[in-house]
Amino acid sequence: MLNSLSNGIPVKLTGVTKRFGSHTAVSALDLEVPRGSIYGLLGPNGSGKTTTLRIIMGILLPDEGEVELMGGAPGVKQNRRVGYLPEERGVYRKMKVRDLLVFLGEIRGLARGEALRRTMEWLDRLDLTDWADKRTQDLSKGMQQKVQFIGTVLHEPDILILDEPFSGLDPINQEVLEGIVREFQARGTTILFSTHLMDHAERLCERVCLISKAEKVLDSDLKELKRKERKGLVAVEFEGSDSWLRGPEVKEIRAVGDAVHLVLKEGADHQEILRRGVAAGVRIDLFDLVEPRLHEIFVRHAGDPDNGDDPVAGGELARSLGGSMAGEGGIR
Repeated sequence: MLNSLSNGIPVKLTGVTKRFGSHTAVSALDLEVPRGSIYGLLGPNGSGKTTTLRIIMGILLPDEGEVELMGGAPGVKQNRRVGYLPEERGVYRKMKVRDLLVFLGEIRGLARGEALRRTMEWLDRLDLTDWADKRTQDLSKGMQQKVQFIGTVLHEPDILILDEPFSGLDPINQEVLEGIVREFQARGTTILFSTHLMDHAERLCERVCLISKAEKVLDSDLKELKRKERKGLVAVEFEGSDSWLRGPEVKEIRAVGDAVHLVLKEGADHQEILRRGVAAGVRIDLFDLVEPRLHEIFVRHAGDPDNGDDPVAGGELARSLGGSMAGEGGIR
C-alpha cells in the first residue's frame, strides 16, 4: 500500500463500501483529506457521514476498499494522534469533570501533571472552571458537550475528526468552537468534520465532499465549487409585475431578503429572462449572476436534508482508543 502521508494526505479512502445487511451505508467512496486543511463531509442525515468517520477510525471495517490514516491502517497507534469527537455524545457520568479530563489525557499519552495543567487551561477558556469538581451528570448537555470537546483536543492531536460538532450548542458556543477549530488549523492540524449545517461548513471549510444516499456527489475546493455553480443563480430586484420571471429557463424562484433568486435550469441563458423583463416594461434595479450559498448547492445536488440515522451507534470513542469503556458509568 502506498503511504499517502508522504503525499500530504493524512486521510485517504479508496473504493470504500460498507453494508449493513441489505442496506448500503457507504458505496465505493474515494476521499482524500489534504494535510492542514479544514475538510467538510456534508450530507443529509442518514447519508453515510457517520459511518465513513467510524471507518476512518477503525471502529467499523469496510466490506470493500482501503483506508489510510496517518500513512497506515487505522489502529491504536494511529488513533492516538487523532482527536475524535463522535456524534453520539457521552461521558463518565459519575466522574468529576477534572478527573475525567485528566484521565482522558493520560490514556492519550500525557503525563498526569501535564494533563492536569492543560485541563485547567481549557476549563478556564470554556468557562467551566467552577464546574471542575462537579460530576459530569450534574452538567447541562451543552456543558457536557464542551467537556467532551476538551477531551478530544487535550492531547493536541495531528488530526481532528469531529462528527456534527456544532449540534446541540447555542450560537455563542458554536462561534467559540469555530474559533478553536481555526486556531488548530493555524497550528497545522488537519480537521475533518461532518455536518448537515451548511452555514458552519461555508464559514470554515476549504474543501467539501457532499455525499447523498451513500454515494459521493461532489468533492471540490469550496471556492472553486462556488465559482462553478455561479452560472445557475440570478439575483433580481425590480418593481412591477413578476410574471416575466416565469419562463422555460427558470427552475425555481426564491425570495431572499429584498431580492429574488432565480435558480436556472441546466444550460439556460439568463439574458433571455432579462430581455423578457425589459420588454414587459418592468423597472429592474438588480439583475446579476451571484455566487450561490453552500446550502443552495447542497439542495441542487442532493435535495433537502431528510431525517435518518446511520445504522450503528454507541461506544465508538472507547473502541477508537482500543480500550473497553462501555457499561455502567461508561460512555453512552
